[in-house]
Amino acid sequence: MLQQTQVKTVIPYFLRFMAEFPDVHALAEAPVDKVLHHWTGLGYYARARNLHKAAQIICQDFNGQFPDTQAALETLPGIGRSTAGAILSIALGKKAAILDGNVKRVLARYHAVQGWSGNAAVLKQLWALAEKHTPEQRNGDYTQAIMDLGATLCRRSKPDCAACPLNADCRALALGITDQLPTPKPRKSLPVKTVSLAIVRNSAGEIWLQQRPPTGIWGGLWSLPEIDDPGLPFILPKHQPDEILAVLKHSFSHYHLHITPQVYQLKNPENCVMEATNGLWYNIGQPQQAIGLAAPIKKLLQQLHIHSIHPSGDSGATDES
Repeated sequence: MLQQTQVKTVIPYFLRFMAEFPDVHALAEAPVDKVLHHWTGLGYYARARNLHKAAQIICQDFNGQFPDTQAALETLPGIGRSTAGAILSIALGKKAAILDGNVKRVLARYHAVQGWSGNAAVLKQLWALAEKHTPEQRNGDYTQAIMDLGATLCRRSKPDCAACPLNADCRALALGITDQLPTPKPRKSLPVKTVSLAIVRNSAGEIWLQQRPPTGIWGGLWSLPEIDDPGLPFILPKHQPDEILAVLKHSFSHYHLHITPQVYQLKNPENCVMEATNGLWYNIGQPQQAIGLAAPIKKLLQQLHIHSIHPSGDSGATDES
């Protein structure tokens, strides 16, 4: 959970997740939809799908025992070289190097390594330095310490060099270039993609949701269907929605998404629904199912619910988190 997400955000999610899935067997046996439900809001949902699949592999291929070698760990979905090293070092007390974002920053400054770490040659150099500095003894303490150093003192902006225990030998500090390292990723403007989503209501006021494919954007999560989805189980009047809502903007790491929600009220839903196995009617006021929702879809449904209670626009409470 801490990959790409801050500690203060993760804590309540972690506590709820562990209460629901207290061990690897409970996680492996749970439906993936339930796992995604407990991940809703954290983003980067591939992490949840990989975690669930890894738990199943551990139960099926490793007799429920967590792997204890670098090679075996790297066979699990979502675990790469650095994550495997962190697990071996901190959890299992074995010597292993790591190279997460904090460690890259410390090493790049300490050795004045120039160049973006996404470059293969630069990454190879940083890994060599990580291996070189990894000690034989108290490896877990060192691993935690260098990560914490990057998170607290050698932070991305305004590093506290005066308090850093490595400042006497830091080349970036000596050269006066700590603000230039690590070399940032070359900037490029993110493209904007647009999509129109259908908010289809039945006579009971429920909203039709469809489960997205297991891979790709919001893989495996439940979402509003796209207007031009050929599998949409409704006959909707083209370009004639009952209402068009304000554009909802959501940003990913590689593009911006602009969502135009279009509302359709089914007059006789029993005559309009074709056979569909990947959808369900969702009561936004009293949901009966714990399902994984994409964060912007969850936000939109919350706004719809508030509007249905306070159609005049007086929503009372303003907290939509």
